[in-house]
Amino acid sequence: MTGRDDERLLACPAPAKLNLFLHVTGRRPDGYHLLQTVFQMIDRCDTLDFTLRGDGQVRRVTDIPGVPEEQDLVIRAARVLQAEVVRRTGTPPPGVDIALHKILPMGGGLGGGSSDAATTLLALNRLWKAGLSKQELMDLGLPLGADIPFFIFGETAFAEGVGEALQAVAGPDCWYVVIEPGVQVPTAHIFTSEHLTRNTAAVIISDFSRHYAVQSSELRQFGKNDLQQVATRLFPPVAEAVEWLGAHGDARMTGSGACVFCAFDSEEQADAVLDEFHRQAPATWKGWKAKALGRHPLAL
Repeated sequence: MTGRDDERLLACPAPAKLNLFLHVTGRRPDGYHLLQTVFQMIDRCDTLDFTLRGDGQVRRVTDIPGVPEEQDLVIRAARVLQAEVVRRTGTPPPGVDIALHKILPMGGGLGGGSSDAATTLLALNRLWKAGLSKQELMDLGLPLGADIPFFIFGETAFAEGVGEALQAVAGPDCWYVVIEPGVQVPTAHIFTSEHLTRNTAAVIISDFSRHYAVQSSELRQFGKNDLQQVATRLFPPVAEAVEWLGAHGDARMTGSGACVFCAFDSEEQADAVLDEFHRQAPATWKGWKAKALGRHPLAL
């Protein structure tokens, strides 16, 4: 991340996340599903540039196909923080031009939109000298999206509830191969399905930690992703990606899909799988590697 004076912050990273497992343990009376998961950041990132304006406008200066500026979580997050600064100080902060450079797919289960919003809150908190704490930024982000607080929390986390109750946990130090199978999976399609398992038994953090403490050379994942059986039924390319990557290890879907991942002990193992991927995979798929990231690059 680079900048000039106090007027801009450039190349601010917004890392992807993987759900190392995702269990649906129940449903609240208001319809929200109760979840347990471990969020793991990886070092594949969107990047954002922030440049202050002379007026009070918040503008996105890059085009994102399918995402109107007014609906973009990045713009909404910036305006929420702008309003909070006004509430606290009585004085509006400067406007800002935001350039968003996306490489993370939409509808992929990697949390790209939420991560972009979290990076916006972290960067503008610094650029505007707003002085909000980590918890205050998490509280601002939660109404915009359930995954946003995790990225502000900034480290591997065991999450419960609707995903907002976070506790730090040690994740595996490994490499991941991730496949984008060329489809977008709308989260609502998955959570409203009659085929979704909603009664998986709850686990505790020590169950997860103990699993990785006793790993052999083969990286077996903990638990499962309850959303996967629904997504693979509705979107056959997701099922095909799980099957292809599953020939090389314990592959599973992240989030509500569509991306599929598998853990490897070394970058060399990941590279070998990608070499085979590039020879065999359908042209509509994309495959890449990423390293587990223990701490957000902008963490407070």
